[in-house]
Amino acid sequence: QVQLQESGPGLVKPSQTLSLTCTVSGGSITDAYFYWSWIRQPPGKGLEWIGYIAYEGSTHFNSDLRSRTSISRDTSKNQFTLQLSSVTPEDTAVYFCARQIKWGVDRTSNYDRWGQGTQVTVSS
Repeated sequence: QVQLQESGPGLVKPSQTLSLTCTVSGGSITDAYFYWSWIRQPPGKGLEWIGYIAYEGSTHFNSDLRSRTSISRDTSKNQFTLQLSSVTPEDTAVYFCARQIKWGVDRTSNYDRWGQGTQVTVSS
């Protein structure tokens, strides 16, 4: 039973870097052939895929966010981390980590395991 849980600060100041960590239990982030993703949902809007780190360590990002996004992992802790730099209030959202198994733009069916989500507010 794979479970994911997000952690990190709920309030970030504009221009700073948002950093969230997803801790995975019940399975390894190196298990083939899964992809470990970050997704967000701004207030009143739909889901937006941010990017993933794959089981072999490769990364891929939403082109709209690529220049500001980094995803890394710590296999010894079974964790992967999102860093989103130069944040603005437009980055306020509920942020989810999830295990991705399929590919399609902004589809919930792309993912078979989700964290519960964590609210991140960008405000001074």
